[in-house]
This record gives sequence, C-alpha cells and structure tokens, in this order.
Amino acid sequence: MSTTYKPLGPNDKISTKTLLHEAIPITGTILSGTYMDRNIKSYSHGMFHSVYDYPYLSSSANHIFDITFGYSTNSPFSASAQGTNGQRSKKINIYNQMAQVLNGYDKDGSIKEFDEDGDFSGGNKLRECIFLSFSRLLVKDEIKKGSFNMLVGISGSDGAPTTTLHPFGMVASIKDTGASTSYKINSPTGEYGILYMSGTTVGRTSDAGTNTQETLTLDKQQADKGIPCGLIYYQAGVAVLTSSIFLEEAKNGFLKTGTTGVSNAVSNNIFNFGGTVGDGKTGLDSHFTGSTIDTMATYLRARIQNISFNNTVELNSTIYFCRANHNEFNYSSNPTYLTSSQIRVKQETTDLPVSYITTVGLYSADNQLLAVGKLSEPLRKDPTIEYTLRARLDY
Repeated sequence: MSTTYKPLGPNDKISTKTLLHEAIPITGTILSGTYMDRNIKSYSHGMFHSVYDYPYLSSSANHIFDITFGYSTNSPFSASAQGTNGQRSKKINIYNQMAQVLNGYDKDGSIKEFDEDGDFSGGNKLRECIFLSFSRLLVKDEIKKGSFNMLVGISGSDGAPTTTLHPFGMVASIKDTGASTSYKINSPTGEYGILYMSGTTVGRTSDAGTNTQETLTLDKQQADKGIPCGLIYYQAGVAVLTSSIFLEEAKNGFLKTGTTGVSNAVSNNIFNFGGTVGDGKTGLDSHFTGSTIDTMATYLRARIQNISFNNTVELNSTIYFCRANHNEFNYSSNPTYLTSSQIRVKQETTDLPVSYITTVGLYSADNQLLAVGKLSEPLRKDPTIEYTLRARLDY
C-alpha cells in the first residue's frame, strides 16, 4: 500500500474511443447441407428457425442468427383465406413485434410499418417481410455501416445444381450501399441503413453444358445502387427484407420476365420459391398464406448463397499520464528499503537516494486502490531522472 499519493489533474488524463472490426462470413453450406440440417433448430411454436455453426446439440455450437417471416395487418395477405398451415396470427404478431421494437409508435399510438426509404411520413411500406436477426456473438456492438452483403439465388426453379434453373443459376446481391455516409437515426434501436438489391454478373451452365457470363438485370433497378429492398438495423443486428425480392414484376416484385438472362429466373410469371411446381403454393406470396414459417425458412436457407459483414467493437479507453518529477518518488515505502534505520542503497550520507519503480497504482479520492499496472522491468529513479508512465484503462 502506498503512503505517498500524487493527485492527477485534468491535463494528466485523456479519453479515447477506438472501433475494432472483424469480418464475419456466413456461407450457404452452413445454412443448408453441411450437417444435414442438424445445425438448424426449429421449435414447437413454429415461429422461427435458429441457425448454428455446428449441430446445435453439440457443446461447441454457437448461435448465428434466426430466420422468420411476417406481414402487416394492412397487407393483402392478412385478408386472404388461410389454410391449416397459414399461421396468420403468428405472422402478424411477428411483424408487429419487430416493427414495434425497431420502428416504435406514431403520434396516434399505432405501430409504425417498415418504410422503404425510412421516411415514415409517406412512401412505400414494407408489409410482407423476411427477418434475419443476427446473434450478439457475431454483431458485437453493431454491424459496420456499408459492409453488409448478402447473395441470394433467384432462379425460378429448385432444379438440380447441374441445371440452368437451380436456385443459384441467377444470383442477386443485397447490400447497404452508401450507408457509411448516409443512414437513418429515427429508430428506437439506433441507426439503420437501406438495403439495395442489384443483379450481378454470374456464370451459368446450361443443360447442354455451355458456360456463359450474363449480367442479371432486375425490374426497377437503379444504375447507381439497385432497388431498395429492405432495411438493416446496425445496433440491433436485424436485417428486414421485402418479399418482393422473390416475386416477379407481375406481382409487384423485382424479377423481370422476357429479358435475355432473366427469362429463366421467372418463367410464365411463376417464381418457384420452393416446393413442387403445381402444388398451389410455389410462389413466395402463396407460401405467406399457405405454408408454415418452418417451411418458408427451409426454402429461404436453400436460396442464401452467402452473407458477410464486419462487426464493430467499441473500445473506450482512458489514458492516465503518471508523472514522476525529479524530486518525487526517490524513496521507497517498502519496509525492506531500510536496514538498521539506514537506506540500503546508500553507502555514504552524501549519496543520492535511489528507488526502483515496479508498479503504478491508481487510487480513488479517498485513497482506495482501484487499478494496478505492473512494469515489465524495474525503473531506476533518483533526483536526476524524470519519468512519465502511461496507464491505459480499456472498457
């Protein structure tokens, strides 16, 4: 315990903030196929799927994210006749819960619907949505703005991977383009950006074995960014996607028909999101009203090729400059510093006092020890030497 204390003034400390980023890749093989779906956990309530990096019963498994679906009470799906697998009330409850947390309420006390451009005063509403909720283990403090990228297969069939029409015969990219400098702050959960869907240049192998390169074009695609297709909430770690990414233009979706390189993505205005053609619920719109969330999540996982983003850890630091002037700390309070009432390190009375600094202690105003820093090696201190030691506390 120290017996000599030196107060720290305003000029003896400084606070800093550092943002640390880590690249997070989530591959399609993790989402579907690597462990024969043993890393996908479903629940008796049937309201979402949880994706793990290993079989979820393994002690080393880590939760990655959840997948679920929902629509607003203002959606046409809400008024549709529901089959036994429709889960109408659950899908509405999921939408309302996500909107309540991420958007809040308007002045009339009603839950705000998801808005395409983040301007709740008007514009297009996202009323039929796909929700991806990433775990805090991956997101940390937040997702780095402008780093989110998701590749989805938008071919209109679930054919074998060797055919033109397998899910990834056509691939679209979903990014938060430009969000690093342009993002919204009117969410109760913090900051969020707009997601844009754009076509990519992909290699395709036809049934005849011919390899081609084609640039995928989407209906309503903007040249600079793409089509607004959803929102990403950076601190909450939630991505909200409109169902239009898997709907053809005839149903107000983004997928064009009758264009070279796109006609195979949508054939005869029927986009087969999952299931067998002709079963009456092949399109995503039909799944919303006729399939369980478990079924929809299974088909969606088969269409996600890759998800990647950078997470962010906010590291706050306070640096204390502990200054030992030439006339300070030249004596030690250690009892072994004295022998027979004399300083051990002095041979003659005219010798300068000498001490060795090994530890820096930070104390409260009432001299209670709060933090200790150990030096890598003792520092010799006498009246001819001055030191400034930096003690850094991260939190």
